[in-house]
Amino acid sequence: MRETTPAKVFRMVVIAVLTVFTVVPVYVMVISALKPLRDVQGAFTWWPSELTITPFIDMWKTVPLASYFVNSVIVAGAATILSLVIAVFAAYAISRYRFRGRSIFSTTVLSTQMFPGVLFLLPLFLIFVNINSAVGIQLVGTRLGLVITYLTFSLPFSIWMLSGYLDGIPRELDEAAKVDGSGPMGALFRVILPAARPGLIAVAIYSFMTSWGEVLFASVMTTESNRTLAVGLQLYSTQTNVYWNQIMAASLVVSVPVVVGFLLLQRNFVAGLTAGAVK
Repeated sequence: MRETTPAKVFRMVVIAVLTVFTVVPVYVMVISALKPLRDVQGAFTWWPSELTITPFIDMWKTVPLASYFVNSVIVAGAATILSLVIAVFAAYAISRYRFRGRSIFSTTVLSTQMFPGVLFLLPLFLIFVNINSAVGIQLVGTRLGLVITYLTFSLPFSIWMLSGYLDGIPRELDEAAKVDGSGPMGALFRVILPAARPGLIAVAIYSFMTSWGEVLFASVMTTESNRTLAVGLQLYSTQTNVYWNQIMAASLVVSVPVVVGFLLLQRNFVAGLTAGAVK
């Protein structure tokens, strides 16, 4: 069916409006990061009185951003790797085996996504405190505790998404691997995982994005020595001043890893999310 002229005009108008809503905030962020502080504190202007890269230099001195960057990389990277490893085995078991409680487990895993994350803040905090009292393992104020916290968010959806992707991989591949002498683990690592690459990438991106920009739990579960970037951005606001240009510059730096990774892997990410949609 050919698209009518009114429909084409409407589509172009909608695309133009969405583009404006997307591009303008990014432009304001970039141009504010290139302004001197006096321009940012005054009335908004679409172009600075002078272009400067000083905010990109000063942002490392005003706040220990490099240390926070390292903390974010370690926490988000560890949460992503653990989420991916656990999700692979859990999704493989759900997809390939029939066991008692399988449906209940799958439903329970997915139902955890129905609740807002803030509801888990106090229970997790109390659990971590009790673990420290019982066995002496410090989780509050440590990277390990933050990694475990992020796993509670990313793991359920990762298992559900990856199990749906594995369901779309023909079981004949498993049987062919077993004929060649591979066991269940051999079939998983030699045949299934290479075929499930888009799904794995989608899970990894989702887990990383969930951990990278989280603020609420990071502000409670960390101390000054292991703050993450999302929490560190708040320190550009002091009792006497707010360094808006440095906040914008730091926000751009924080966004770069996620944006670059998504652009490089977006094809696999979309393929992983839409797996099984046709079926």
